[in-house]
Amino acid sequence: MTSLRLHNSFRILRRFAFAYLCIHLLVYSKATLASKKSDILLEIVQNCLNVKTTNYCQLCRAPQLSANCSGTSSCSSSIEVWAENYDFVAIRDIKMCGCQSDFVHGLVLPKSVVTGIEDDLRSDEIWQFAWNVAEQRIPIQEIALVVNSKSKRSQNQLHVHLVRLKPGWNPKLESSWMGTTENLSQIWSLASQVANAQQMTEYGVLVAKSPQGGYRLALTSDSPEWEFTQAICTTQ
Repeated sequence: MTSLRLHNSFRILRRFAFAYLCIHLLVYSKATLASKKSDILLEIVQNCLNVKTTNYCQLCRAPQLSANCSGTSSCSSSIEVWAENYDFVAIRDIKMCGCQSDFVHGLVLPKSVVTGIEDDLRSDEIWQFAWNVAEQRIPIQEIALVVNSKSKRSQNQLHVHLVRLKPGWNPKLESSWMGTTENLSQIWSLASQVANAQQMTEYGVLVAKSPQGGYRLALTSDSPEWEFTQAICTTQ
């Protein structure tokens, strides 16, 4: 009888151990998948910019059309580089796929690993580069440069959205303007100062042209991309 009880006990323990292992593996797999999805932009920066790289078509998940990789003839399966220098690259956002020709949504990314707005490695020069690219595609008074906060973003590689402001007067946006500067290289510093003064522990940033000259800065705990800009086209 004692031997039978011990046998049953061990059998129950094995079942519990197996169930625990399955749950652990499921949680780990989901976390790994989420991590992979949030690294798409980082992988593009690391693997998709130089079409002359050996095994480029195998390494890059969204090749440039000029590389002539098989299966990448569509907008959504490829990237388009708009501008590039040693530190940054500007590319078409996938949200432009299937949209009318005048819809603009681009991304500017650092070529080095910078997780996001909270990263001390973020570069001051990214804002001027982004503005220069945006000026080539969007009327100056409509330009919005946007970085979402850590909790509102889907990617863990810093990216500045190049988009249009929503048309018309927006009272929530008007109440979110919190500073102005003549120099785009001061945006990160100004945003930090304002956030500290407002006791904002997490925030997104929007930069636009000021009617009085220079640039003005909006901070919000929501996503400035979705709150204040034309992030998607009307056909989507």
